[in-house]
Amino acid sequence: MLFTSPEFLFAFLPLFLILYFLAAEKFRNSVLFASSLFFYFTTSGELTLVLLFSVVVNFLIARQLEKSQDKARNIWLITGIILNLIPLLYYKYAAFFIAALDQILEPLGGKFALPVPHPALPIGISFFTFQALSYLADVATRRFQAVPNLIDFGMYHACFPQLIAGPIVRYDEIKAQIAKRTYPLDEIFAGAVRFCFGFGKKVIFADTMGKVADTVFHTPHEALTWAPAWIGMIAYTLQIYFDFSGYSDMAIGIGQILGFTYPENFNQPYRSRSVTEFWRRWHMTLSRWFRDYVYIPLGGNRGSASRTYLNLLIVFLLCGLWHGAAYTFILWGLWHGGLLMLERMGSQFFAFKAPVIVGWIYTLLVVMFGWMLFRAASVSDAIGTLEALFRWQSDALYPPLLNRALPPDKIVYMLAAIFFALFPFERCSAFRQKSFFIPAVSVTALSVFLLGATLMSVNGFNPFIYFRF
Repeated sequence: MLFTSPEFLFAFLPLFLILYFLAAEKFRNSVLFASSLFFYFTTSGELTLVLLFSVVVNFLIARQLEKSQDKARNIWLITGIILNLIPLLYYKYAAFFIAALDQILEPLGGKFALPVPHPALPIGISFFTFQALSYLADVATRRFQAVPNLIDFGMYHACFPQLIAGPIVRYDEIKAQIAKRTYPLDEIFAGAVRFCFGFGKKVIFADTMGKVADTVFHTPHEALTWAPAWIGMIAYTLQIYFDFSGYSDMAIGIGQILGFTYPENFNQPYRSRSVTEFWRRWHMTLSRWFRDYVYIPLGGNRGSASRTYLNLLIVFLLCGLWHGAAYTFILWGLWHGGLLMLERMGSQFFAFKAPVIVGWIYTLLVVMFGWMLFRAASVSDAIGTLEALFRWQSDALYPPLLNRALPPDKIVYMLAAIFFALFPFERCSAFRQKSFFIPAVSVTALSVFLLGATLMSVNGFNPFIYFRF
């Protein structure tokens, strides 16, 4: 069951909200926990046991961490980390690493003895695993006390709005709201509006741009010329942003209706003027997670320059692997890590700062090239796509491909998507004080939802890109 499916929009969500608000306050965490497990079960079936395992194990480990001191606490923390990583490594990475070892050993006349497993991937396993690891680390460092109640912890860990694609919500960010929540009408209204706009981002922009990108990149590389290749790259750049930020908006909006304040996850990243700024605006909860639980423990930028560069590369190598078990994701992570390293060198040793427009164009281009690695099924596929971007000669297949990929109606959607990705909405904050603001927003949000629902009924609905992570 997806956020953009009719089953969720017109059955699960309204019935859940009725049940949730009819329940007494003391039972709402139980209702939310049970509903979250049901929501996950409708998509993952028996793999819900992996999520339940994560809930129970992390609840018990955290209680032991709270009771333990020094060496015993470190042992419990290591145990918790291992128990969290075992399912993630098995379901997501085992096949990749075994196949990679075979490729290394085969020229040497050897072969890895283990069979290559191909289990179904529990949806959102990377997200709830990282959430659990941050929880255990914070309990171990005495940042807060472990949750004493299994239902309350289960509700936090399995809460369906952010369960399968983020944002990665840390326990201390909503600790007070787990114990007691309030439901001001203006917050419920704001959450509903946020949900509608997120739904529109996904169905109106992301899915439409996805069709453009698919039309281009399902074409054999040798048949691609520069114009459709660039259109496809721009379309995918828009698709992945509106897809993921749309889900985040829907999750944050539902959370707001339920009385939670989830952290922001996107802040118009394509307005960035450096890759460093891009990672302060893109998937912000993941960036902060890697900063706080990997980069800083490695030493951050407190050591030598070379050590700082190594730390950056390690973090982004892991970031790439977090997104998927493939060489393309590894290269995508190293691409960004290398760019961050070069930017830091330029700033540190040469005091270099690019002009605003140059920095924006550079950042957008290198991010888009990175997305071609991210999207590609293989390294050779990525190379073929990147080569097509610079294939300037004319090709007989070019005009019909471009016309098929980007008919006039999709040109309108692409231009609108570019506008909404780049427009500085913070400059319009003064309008929020006007008497017409709430009615205008209400009408706009309802119109966006109805247009999205209409497009969904005509075109069907597609899974969110980040569900596979």
